Amino acid sequence: MVRGRREWTEAKYERYIKEGRGRGSGKHYKPWLTIQDVPSKGRASRTPGWKTNRVHHFFSDHEKRLFYLFEWSDIVTDIREQFPLDNLDLATG
Repeated sequence: MVRGRREWTEAKYERYIKEGRGRGSGKHYKPWLTIQDVPSKGRASRTPGWKTNRVHHFFSDHEKRLFYLFEWSDIVTDIREQFPLDNLDLATG
C-alpha cells in the first residue's frame, strides 16, 4: 500500500525548505529526510539523543552505530543527520 507520491518535485523541495528541514541546531534541527519520507527494504530507526534532546532518524544500522560514537564523544557538541549537502547555505539558518 503506497501512502503517497515518493517522487521529487520542485513543489516538494520548496515545501521542505518552507518547513525548515535541514536547518537549526541542537533540539531545533529538523532533518532533511525522515524515515517516513523514504521507502525502506532494510531497517530504519528513530533514536533519542542525549546531546541534542531530540529524536534522530537513521536509514541504516551503520548510521545508528556512528551516531552512538558521536553521542559518547566529548569533542562532538551537535549531531545533524540527513543533512542536505547540495544546499550548504541551509546550515546557517
